[in-house]
Parts: sequence; structure tokens; C-alpha cells
Amino acid sequence: MAIVKLKDIAQTRSGDKGNTVNVGVFAPNQAIYQVFLTELTAERIKEHFTGLVEGEVIRYELPNILALNFVCTEALNGGGSTTLRLDNLGKCFGANMLRLEIEIDDQLLKVKKRGE
Repeated sequence: MAIVKLKDIAQTRSGDKGNTVNVGVFAPNQAIYQVFLTELTAERIKEHFTGLVEGEVIRYELPNILALNFVCTEALNGGGSTTLRLDNLGKCFGANMLRLEIEIDDQLLKVKKRGE
């Protein structure tokens, strides 16, 4: 087993609506998506965003596109027009998510690197 940052095996997309941020995490293949289902829980994401997300984190599974979408409430200190945060639109949450480390089987990493 290896410990890797999501940036090495995934892509993300994030945005906001008011004081809520959503972060989509996209797996490169079905096998890695299965790992994401185990490793990327709502609780784990809430912990990863400690100090940023004050509300709940809800996880939505999108198996048809090998993605998970995390909706994070109370995440922008009031929202785009009221927050004093530099990232007032939640765009940096995706990049921040890519720093999260997960445990993954070494064989899955080899397949990812070959592009299979």
C-alpha cells in the first residue's frame, strides 16, 4: 500500500453558491473510484477542511462519471460578498482537496501511470 496525494491520481473542480462550496473529485478509472468511495468520506473531507468548513459536508456519488461531489455548507465565512477571505468564491477548495493523502494499492498506481 502507498500513501499518495489526490493530486497524483485525481482531478477536481470547485465553486460556490452563497456560503456553500461544492468540490467534485474525479477518478481516472473504476478501480480508483472504488478506493475513493472508501477513503473519501464526508467526515474525512470535513476534517481536511477544518477551519474553513463550519457546517456539514454532504457526499454525492456519481458512478456514471467516476466522481464524488462534496457539498460543504458554511464554508465561505458568509459568502462571496461578505467574506474577508482571499478565496471568496470557493475556487481554491479544489486545489486544497488535491493535498489530501489517501492509502491506495501499489498495483492501482502502476495502472494509472500507464494510462490504462
